Amino acid sequence: MGKTEESSWQNRWKNWVKPTRLPGVWKRRDGGHLVRARVTDPTTGQLKEIRRVMPGADELSALRWLEDERARVRDGVVRPTRPSMRFGDYAVDLFEKKKGPGGKIRSSAGRSRWKSTLEHLIAGTHGEKAGTTVPGFGDTFVDKLHVTHVESWRAGIATLIEAGDYSPTTANGWLSILRVIMKQAKRELGLTHAAAEGVDNFDVSEHATYTEEEPNALPAERVGEFLEKLREMYPQHYAMTYLGFVTGLRPSSLRPLRRSGPNADVVWDKQRILVRRSQTRGTEVMNTTKQKRRYAIDLPEDVMSVLKWHVDTHLSEPEQHESELLFPSSTGGFRAPTVLNKPFAEVAAEMELGFVFTQRGMRRTFNDLARHARVESIVTRSISGHLTERMQDHYSTVASDEQREGIARVITLFGEAPKAGGAPSGAPPVGGGARHKKTG
Repeated sequence: MGKTEESSWQNRWKNWVKPTRLPGVWKRRDGGHLVRARVTDPTTGQLKEIRRVMPGADELSALRWLEDERARVRDGVVRPTRPSMRFGDYAVDLFEKKKGPGGKIRSSAGRSRWKSTLEHLIAGTHGEKAGTTVPGFGDTFVDKLHVTHVESWRAGIATLIEAGDYSPTTANGWLSILRVIMKQAKRELGLTHAAAEGVDNFDVSEHATYTEEEPNALPAERVGEFLEKLREMYPQHYAMTYLGFVTGLRPSSLRPLRRSGPNADVVWDKQRILVRRSQTRGTEVMNTTKQKRRYAIDLPEDVMSVLKWHVDTHLSEPEQHESELLFPSSTGGFRAPTVLNKPFAEVAAEMELGFVFTQRGMRRTFNDLARHARVESIVTRSISGHLTERMQDHYSTVASDEQREGIARVITLFGEAPKAGGAPSGAPPVGGGARHKKTG
């Protein structure tokens, strides 16, 4: 042992020790570690010394024991054994757990939503129109966060909503995640309350997402016209849009459908598609849907003909042929989430629709079409997967022929479909004057 190293040892607490990089943890010359700290005992208001020789412990094990003992003395056995954490640190730590293995945030869209929300809850929210900033909770200790703090924050956000900086729906999303965080903190940290409990949502009654003027749903009598225009202008997107209209499936469920391979989602010989995946961004796919369901839809022959027509005539690139996807991009991968934005906008303008119609409107239109076609609500929900009467669904079974009949009745509202191997009668030939653009 060198002279410098020998001189660093100190005779303290009847042991030869020297400090480590961890506060309160001392290395013993005879092996192991010694921990020491002084904590105020809340039952007496006096300082209490914590000291223990741990011959077989490494640095981290010794520190962990010391932190637990500090918390036990400070808080008592009925209080949490975990030291206080600031809201920002706790929220970020919880987010990391939720998006990690076994976590509940599985989609990239969900992670983006949480990340954006935490920025507002931790750092605060600025309103350009209101000209003010509502502080976040980042530096507040989680166990000191009270309902009055949340109500004060809510009042500030209400000012930004009134000024038009944010919608109440967006703010309710922030409040929802805040409730999740504080509920988890109450359970993990043994808090006596969750600060967001009992805090009301923002009123959305005067903030309509869809209106008479902007319904984002096509009238039944114009669906056929829309599809005809789309087939003329963007035939490569026709089948995906057609399937969206007749099933109400979200684009995120349509894009990852596989037409071939060992896990094909299109069961051609049974006229069935298996709805069991969701894709929001990039190459990442969830092996479930947004509703956390996996189910099957049995299709009538007309729909299968459209899908076969699409495969036969609109998978022209080698990469598309090699891909297992039903609706691959020109490179064989997933179509972009925005792939239908421009086609829908141009078709709407061409037919002078008079309002904005987006790809989300396919799901809304399907429900309207099903209602017009007098399809039983239980059958409609079994097709779209949009369960609103859970107990009815739990005690009901929808047969394959009911689904096929329901979809066939929807189809009668807007006319004939293209057939496998060619276009339907009266349809323009592929490429014949149509603006045939590559899939993005």
